[in-house]
Amino acid sequence: MGFKHILWDEADGVATLTINRPDRLNSLDMDVLAEMIEAVDRIRDGLSPARCLVLTGAGRGFSSGADLSSGGAGAAMGDGPVDAGKVLETHFNVLLERLFALPVPFVTAVNGPAAGAGCSYALAGDIIVAAKSAYFLQAFVNIGLVPDVGSTWMLPRMVGRARATRMMMLGERIPAELAYEWGMVSEVVEDADLLPRAQAIAGKLAKGPTRALTLIRSGIRDCLDRTLTEALMLERRNQMAAGRSPDFAEGVQAFLQKRPAEFSGK
Repeated sequence: MGFKHILWDEADGVATLTINRPDRLNSLDMDVLAEMIEAVDRIRDGLSPARCLVLTGAGRGFSSGADLSSGGAGAAMGDGPVDAGKVLETHFNVLLERLFALPVPFVTAVNGPAAGAGCSYALAGDIIVAAKSAYFLQAFVNIGLVPDVGSTWMLPRMVGRARATRMMMLGERIPAELAYEWGMVSEVVEDADLLPRAQAIAGKLAKGPTRALTLIRSGIRDCLDRTLTEALMLERRNQMAAGRSPDFAEGVQAFLQKRPAEFSGK
């Protein structure tokens, strides 16, 4: 498992994926995305013992988005026009869906710019910790494209239609403190505290009831698009699944015995 464009670390139940192209503000091309997908699939396929994932960027930025210099925004269609959606289908969207479908909690540690696709991946976290230097940017309009990698699905749900439309149509930077006010991020910390804080949160999640946490992360997203009755039915199914887990039995015993629970992640 030798990676060229990312760093991958596993310790104490936490896997940390660091986009490692600091000289290019961690811009994303197909090679970077392929490595990120391969790393995330280690958790999906049970090849990693991690019970939580942290995603961050090396250097002074989380990710500046697609690497335009490498053709990351699209692929030529023979002698015809560029198909700016092709690489979404083959790489960018594949990674986003992998992150949403993770069987463990997912924390993002956002440093500096999170732009374009980088913004989407930053906002995909269950817990989003932003450094004071962080900012979020949807700058597609500046090059004549439309927001992608799930941003038109995620942002209106996070901040409302009016704010999402302004952010996308005007291409304005949203600094970390404003992102917190808007409900885009979970908390804002000093830059030096970013990774330690994200790792502390991930460490707590990694010791938690993984099955229940996974059902919480999927349940919240699923219920955003359902009626109340449908949401109640989904909660019913999820509660049945969680209630059959060994971690539920341990949690009840720990409560009755007035001791901290020791969850196994099963």
